[in-house]
Amino acid sequence: MESEKDRFGEKMRLVERAKEDIYFAEKDRELIDQLKAQLTKIKSGGAPPLHCPKCRGELSTYKFMEFVLERCKGCEGIWLDNGELEAILKKVAQSPLAAFVERFISRGEEVR
Repeated sequence: MESEKDRFGEKMRLVERAKEDIYFAEKDRELIDQLKAQLTKIKSGGAPPLHCPKCRGELSTYKFMEFVLERCKGCEGIWLDNGELEAILKKVAQSPLAAFVERFISRGEEVR
């Protein structure tokens, strides 16, 4: 009888964790959609196409949070100019998305 209670309790804890995972996955999707909404494609204006340093695919230019960055059509890598990553992180750290970014930066580390 005791073991049945333990199994039921364990099952309930697993269900609770699954519901939490689903909730946070949905929140992550919403935040990613908000970020994608800020990503707008910029026309090249006749300039020769740039090529990806990784796979040699063609790069498309986008504007994100007032920053210009290139995205590869082949490997979908994002390429930034010198100092842009630090500037983007600094700007995001001052926005409501700071907690979202902090979660990714601290992955694998203990949060205290």
